[in-house]
Amino acid sequence: MAKMSLTATVTLGHLENKLTLAKRCSREATFARAKATAIAMVASAVPTLASVRMLPWAKANLNPTGQALIICTVAGMAYFIAADKTILSLARRHSYESAPDHLKDTSFHVAAAAARPRPPAFLRP
Repeated sequence: MAKMSLTATVTLGHLENKLTLAKRCSREATFARAKATAIAMVASAVPTLASVRMLPWAKANLNPTGQALIICTVAGMAYFIAADKTILSLARRHSYESAPDHLKDTSFHVAAAAARPRPPAFLRP
């Protein structure tokens, strides 16, 4: 049986740190979802309810169920979009923080740009 190296073991402190980080990210994502949902509900409710009062077509064709469906659909989309964006941005930020230094160097190197071939003439502006 092969011996495990010291770098392969995981300490309890490391796991607790990861758990704390996950809880904080979850809390931030939940707050972002609630905020996006509230803003989207107001932003979709005002024009929907105003159009039902002012436009003859909307008054004739949008009953209260249709109005609620429009508002709830927009709020639901905002909820899931905000959750996805928040979780992805937090994961990207935390993976960058724990990355090695040689991967954090995202500066543009001129030598790499010079080695890149030019696109064909018909693709250039």
